[in-house]
Amino acid sequence: MLSICSFSMKKIKDLKPEEIDRIIEMGWEDRTTFDAIFNQFGISEKQTIKIMRKEMKASSFRMWRKRVQGRRTKHEALRKDEVKRFKSTRQKAISLNKYK
Repeated sequence: MLSICSFSMKKIKDLKPEEIDRIIEMGWEDRTTFDAIFNQFGISEKQTIKIMRKEMKASSFRMWRKRVQGRRTKHEALRKDEVKRFKSTRQKAISLNKYK
């Protein structure tokens, strides 16, 4: 796992459309943490929320925020010890946002 200190943060404007799509997809996944998004894309929780707000319909964004806010599964530090990681069913076909 990458250390937060060793990974530089990206700017939203530098992201490719495919990366933005994948960030939104990961944001929607209940068990994918904001830390996982940061490790893969260098995008903080705050930046992820900004992307979601910009790219989604207002009603969809509000529904997502209501569901995600305070959710333990979206924050690695709040997860129970027995939950080590989550792997999406699609993840086997995707590696660092590149389809194989």
